[in-house]
Amino acid sequence: MLVFGTEMHIVTFVFVCLETVILFYLATYKLSRPDDKNTNLNIILISLLIIYNVTGGLLPDSDLPGSFFIQEVIAYATGFITPCYFPYYVYKAFGLEKMKFHVYKGVYLFLMLPYLTFVIVFAKSDNLLTAQQLLIVPVLYALWVIYSLVKAIQFKYNNEFGSIESRTEMAILFFSLTPWIGLPFIAYFDQSQAIEASVTNTGFLLLFGLQMHRHIQQTRSERQRLIDSELLLLNWNTSLQEEVEKRTKELEKMNEQKTDNFINLVHETKTPLTLVNNYLEEYITKYGSVAELDIIKGGIDKLTNDITNLFDLERFTKGFTVYNHNQITDFSEIIRNSFILFEYYCKKQNLQCVKDIEEGLFVNADPNAINRIVNNLIENAIKFSNAEGNIEIALKSIGDKIIFSVKDNGIGILPHLQKKIFKPYYQISHKKTGLQGMGLGLPIVKKVTDSLGAHIQIESNPTEMPGTTVEITFEKYNVKDSDIKSQATSKTQSLIYSIENLDIVDTPYLPERQSILLIEDNKAMLHFLFKKLSIRYNIFCSLNGAEALKKLENLPTLPDLILSDIMMDKMDGFAFVKAIGDQDTYGHIPIIFLSAKSAPTDKLKGLRLGAIDFIQKPFSFEVLYQKIETVLINIMKQKKAIIDSSISNLKILNVPEIGTISGNELLPSVDQKCKLYQLTNREIEIVKLILKGIQYKTIAKALFISEKTVSKHIQNIFEKVEVTNKVELLNKLKS
Repeated sequence: MLVFGTEMHIVTFVFVCLETVILFYLATYKLSRPDDKNTNLNIILISLLIIYNVTGGLLPDSDLPGSFFIQEVIAYATGFITPCYFPYYVYKAFGLEKMKFHVYKGVYLFLMLPYLTFVIVFAKSDNLLTAQQLLIVPVLYALWVIYSLVKAIQFKYNNEFGSIESRTEMAILFFSLTPWIGLPFIAYFDQSQAIEASVTNTGFLLLFGLQMHRHIQQTRSERQRLIDSELLLLNWNTSLQEEVEKRTKELEKMNEQKTDNFINLVHETKTPLTLVNNYLEEYITKYGSVAELDIIKGGIDKLTNDITNLFDLERFTKGFTVYNHNQITDFSEIIRNSFILFEYYCKKQNLQCVKDIEEGLFVNADPNAINRIVNNLIENAIKFSNAEGNIEIALKSIGDKIIFSVKDNGIGILPHLQKKIFKPYYQISHKKTGLQGMGLGLPIVKKVTDSLGAHIQIESNPTEMPGTTVEITFEKYNVKDSDIKSQATSKTQSLIYSIENLDIVDTPYLPERQSILLIEDNKAMLHFLFKKLSIRYNIFCSLNGAEALKKLENLPTLPDLILSDIMMDKMDGFAFVKAIGDQDTYGHIPIIFLSAKSAPTDKLKGLRLGAIDFIQKPFSFEVLYQKIETVLINIMKQKKAIIDSSISNLKILNVPEIGTISGNELLPSVDQKCKLYQLTNREIEIVKLILKGIQYKTIAKALFISEKTVSKHIQNIFEKVEVTNKVELLNKLKS
């Protein structure tokens, strides 16, 4: 029974319709799961099947274009292409590794090549029956493929067919693929279209059914795994949430305990600091002050200020009331009173300070809070301004607003850091500098301005121009005659420690003394070490590593020892040691680190860089002094040993002994005459080496001093002995 007046049988047409529906289903499934590679294999397979059914059902037909030969060639071609695809299909879709030969070689040798032979014979003989006789080769090859299919399934399941899955797959693959691979049989025996379509398409439907069965099992398995994973994740999330909540509560409790302990510590520290400060002020009032007491007073003031800042910051954080803002404060008066002391410090720092203060401006605020804002902002401007810079302090009213601003031309603040500086303990530079504090000043200013409902704004961009302007806008208070005005106590005295300009200069160079180079950015500490050590040694001072490197080039002598801090601006202690370690002139100088760093890794790093010791701050000066003495004594011993060794080597080279000229013993007379001319021990050493005829450069290396220093010593020797050259010196000391 044919359809639509064509040669296609109704059975073939039904299969084409069914397979077209399946093709659309597979295409839709592919869109939903694009990563499923088996879907691609199924789409290709069913597409080839539809093409095969259409061409096999319609051809040959005299009503269609093309000769009988062309139509038969096309019909047979689709009948061969589909079996050629099956080995590849089962190889990829079912993982049958043993079908690999048929995929890449067998189908070409035993299906495609016979088909081409069939076409050639059919074209030459014009007899289809004669050409069909050649299809015996594909028929035999079909039997081989069936056998290989069985072996491939056995290999896949390790020759075990006990499971239902293996037996099902074996049976369906066999019955579904056998008709397809047997297409050459059908073509060879020239069966009817209905039989051919029924056999081949039924086989495909069995194969498709197996794939659907596997897909359903896979989907169910995935769904079950998803459910199990969701349950596991839910349980895990619940457990994790409970654990997080538990740990969070523990951490909050621990943090609260630490904070309470910290607050108690700060509170307990304030009491002894208050006592010490008051007794110290009382002593200074009675007996006057000296430099040491001023430094102690400044240190106590700074410590008190830091403790107060810590305490107040924690109170702000906990939401406690720090200031009573139900007061009327004369803003203008606070700045005017503070400016006297600030002006003094500006002169000490060689800064020009200009004020523009509008009188009679009042705010509804605690006067101590306003005083704190003023002190912090102006102190920062002084600290971070360069020498010979300018500071402008302004207070003016615009309508119902009061604007307080402080402007400097210092280092500036990059725009992306301007919000971070209000966070507690934040430092703009991670490197320690002599200017940095604890990072509490601006955060407290921000807390105070927020409590007043004021607005703070920063204008600064050091990439375009230096300097920073800090501007705070307050609500103006209009004073009434009946108002009682509050007074604030000035607290600018705390600036003494942080910005006091201690004048520290190098000691006059004395050749008979050993020399020490101090590198320390804290001026108070530098002043302390300088004062203690300058009693016995030549002391050269630098505020950072970069300054010390430049100073080394111009010193009258190389230092015998270097004491260096680690955390400094411009060049820290580690970088300084690396820099001099690479130079032959300075690499031999021993170095002791003095640092607040306490991590074992820092100490190990310092020792690896070549330091002979690492002393942590705070330290005992007596311990430090003893270590310095030990190091310098050992250096003298080493120098003496090297000089003695050099003299022994000169003897081997037949150079006259020290003080011996032409066999006459001059050593005693030389020593006596050197003492008579009041030469120092170092100068006597140089004289003896000159008498040996040793060059200045060799003398410098032997004594571990620079050639420039040798020349300086010789000039002093000439002046003391009253000669102008070495010949006169030799004659005078020999005679």
